Amino acid sequence: MPSAKILEQKKQIVAELTEKLQAAVAGVVVKYQGINTDEDTKLRKALREAGVEYKVYKNSAMARACEAAGYADLKPLFEGMTAIAYSAEDPIAPAKIIKEYADKVKTFEIKGGFIDGEVIDVAKVEALAATPSKPVLVCKIMGSMMSPLYGLAYALQAIIDKSGEAPAEEAPAEVAAE
Repeated sequence: MPSAKILEQKKQIVAELTEKLQAAVAGVVVKYQGINTDEDTKLRKALREAGVEYKVYKNSAMARACEAAGYADLKPLFEGMTAIAYSAEDPIAPAKIIKEYADKVKTFEIKGGFIDGEVIDVAKVEALAATPSKPVLVCKIMGSMMSPLYGLAYALQAIIDKSGEAPAEEAPAEVAAE
């Protein structure tokens, strides 16, 4: 039986992980077996730059923390070599980066995840990873909003060009006399 000190440390780890999972908007559970050190370093760097935390905990600690955070359906995923990536800000970043590395390394596999308090399966994680980033979505929306205005401007210019009349030019500003 572990000592009281070790049990207290384990409880502290579970409490910290529970707090982080509750604050996270999204996360992905992965089987990280088969990834070499170089690839793992690149993965961790990419995740860090995107503001995503990636950790390997004991499966029992992750299962307890997920249950305490309201993600009890993730418990069956914590078998074998398991890691978790989660973000408190960007709901797409963990899925997008993990999917990129899962495509490169065949033994590195996505097991499931969560987003906005809901547990999601592998298919939904992959669909989330396929979602364009926020700046791209904003640009698409702005382009959609500007398209009718451009159409109106082109139509008005075509009417002006067809009528053969040039728009009236403004008179030059008078120079102030001294």
